[in-house]
Amino acid sequence: MVTDQEVDAIGQTLVDPRQPLQARFRALFTLRGLGDPGAIAWISQAFGDDSALLKHELAYCLGQMQDARAIPVLVDVLQDTRQEPMVRHEAGEALGAIGDPEVLELLKQYSSDPVIEVAETCQLAVRRLEWLQQHGGEPAAGPYLSVDPAPPAEERNVGRLREALLDESRPLFERYRAMFALRNAGGEEAALALAEGLHCGSALFRHEVGYVLGQLQHEAAVPQLAAALARCAENPMVRHECAEALGAIARPACLAALQAHVDDPERVVRESCEVALDMYEHETGRAFQYADGLEQLRGAPS
Repeated sequence: MVTDQEVDAIGQTLVDPRQPLQARFRALFTLRGLGDPGAIAWISQAFGDDSALLKHELAYCLGQMQDARAIPVLVDVLQDTRQEPMVRHEAGEALGAIGDPEVLELLKQYSSDPVIEVAETCQLAVRRLEWLQQHGGEPAAGPYLSVDPAPPAEERNVGRLREALLDESRPLFERYRAMFALRNAGGEEAALALAEGLHCGSALFRHEVGYVLGQLQHEAAVPQLAAALARCAENPMVRHECAEALGAIARPACLAALQAHVDDPERVVRESCEVALDMYEHETGRAFQYADGLEQLRGAPS
């Protein structure tokens, strides 16, 4: 049993900007694992930080905890236009992940937000909540630990799923369902199909493809992920997810790509490469302690 004093000590590490990023991520996943009101309160406090990457992960964790007590702070973050788009986006996605219909009208309101990544996220969250209402709760557990923004499609044919994934005339929710079905299918063909999605029009969609390829951990996608990370004109939230995916896949080519961007001009990319290099160390057997927890945060396979 963890005492309130121990929770507070962990929380103090999380909110202290003088602490190394690794230590703060370790504190974050520890609090997420505890899952009590004190942990939620400390995670909520950290939204005043100036690291978009950290705040993005705070929102992600609160969503994955699926605790309705996190709704008020996530609503505040979504509504705060001073927050970076990738942070507001993640708050919207987290509200969908929690699955409480009380936020449905709010999410509908922000489905027309001027920031396209926020609008598309809220549109997906609305569809997820409606799907949950229609199907009586969460989808059946799959091979991954994450709470996803859309349930996987029922289709199992990789070729047909690829067609749905890349068809930009289809609703985004349907394409996300194809994306998660491809992830669950696994293998080289699915990985290559997903990697093609890194060239689709929506930055939100491309960012989710990067995330899913990190979960899949198939080396066939490394060239496409490295190329997306190297595109300086690419949306930072896409480059961030590609960096973390490379850290999870952890092949020598991944190391070279990450090392090439540790001094990137974009802060969220620099910090993502720092996190990803620690993930790489974990995957190759020279683990930093927090990499295990980060994999749980990012939805490693069970």
